[in-house]
Amino acid sequence: MKKQNALPAYILIGIGIFFLLRQLKLPIITDFYSWQTIIIIIGLALLIHSYTSKSYHNLFSGSVLLGIGIHLHGIQHYDFWIDHWAVYPLIIGIAFLVRRTKVKQGLFPGVILTAVSILLIFSVSLPPWLDWVYQVIDTLEQFWPVVLIVIGLYLLMKRK
Repeated sequence: MKKQNALPAYILIGIGIFFLLRQLKLPIITDFYSWQTIIIIIGLALLIHSYTSKSYHNLFSGSVLLGIGIHLHGIQHYDFWIDHWAVYPLIIGIAFLVRRTKVKQGLFPGVILTAVSILLIFSVSLPPWLDWVYQVIDTLEQFWPVVLIVIGLYLLMKRK
């Protein structure tokens, strides 16, 4: 198999296995007959392709798709799953850290996003001396589009 065809091959194999298992109607995996599973399969295919081809440019996108697929699956099927908006920056932070293992870039944004997300997820039960965090969170929740605009402008103006 040529390396240029490996990614579509992994995706087709994964989706083929998904539909085969769906046709077999195995009762133990009925929770996985959903569109979230397709996102998980595509994320896994990107990760497998990145590691097998030693071309690590798909590590970030594969990690994000896998994380979002797992999170959406968890929300849909499990009552105990955390449904908090800070899970999405957590997934992106973890994706930066996964990419860091091979590319050696992204440690700082990965650590920051992961730490802030964990703090925000558990911010409901902060000690009283951290009450200022609630005010910062309220401000961020109100003006988060401005933060995205500022980050975008910074990335446009940043020189390599």
